[in-house]
Amino acid sequence: MNKKRCTWVTDDEIYIRYHDEEWGMPTYDDKELFEMLILESFQAGLSWITILKKRKNFKKAFDEFDVVKVANYDETKINELLANEGIIRHKGKITSAINNAKIFIEIQEEFGSFSSYIWSFTDEKIIKAEYKTESELSKKISKDLKKRGMKFVGPTIIYSYLESIGVIDNHEKDCFKFEC
Repeated sequence: MNKKRCTWVTDDEIYIRYHDEEWGMPTYDDKELFEMLILESFQAGLSWITILKKRKNFKKAFDEFDVVKVANYDETKINELLANEGIIRHKGKITSAINNAKIFIEIQEEFGSFSSYIWSFTDEKIIKAEYKTESELSKKISKDLKKRGMKFVGPTIIYSYLESIGVIDNHEKDCFKFEC
């Protein structure tokens, strides 16, 4: 018997695996939080399946999402990434990833971890929500991240990010992952 999933999930095995094993699962590991922040920022203007299909390439290109390494990328590395056909070759998104890595580290230093920072916006609680593209929460976090100097972190990107890391639980009522 096939499991009933959220309607956005296609029959693509990558999407199914992502939905069933990752999407909406509360995430507290800073390395995973950084990875998803980078991937969500690269997704801007594109489909999520495009990013998922290139995820392994991103992981390799961005040194396993090692935030310290990414924060120290130089022009040589930027040019290497711009030449990498396995990822999205958008100079603005690449330079933003480097910039955002630096700010991610600053947030870690200020709050003890990025996880402490991001989960502080909900007092460590998971928000049950109906599907939207942004919310007051995503606007608040986006505004704070932008104030700190991050790029490609608008309210829609942050809403999607919060869903992906489980701060917002948006599994549809008919989905087998929906929990009351």
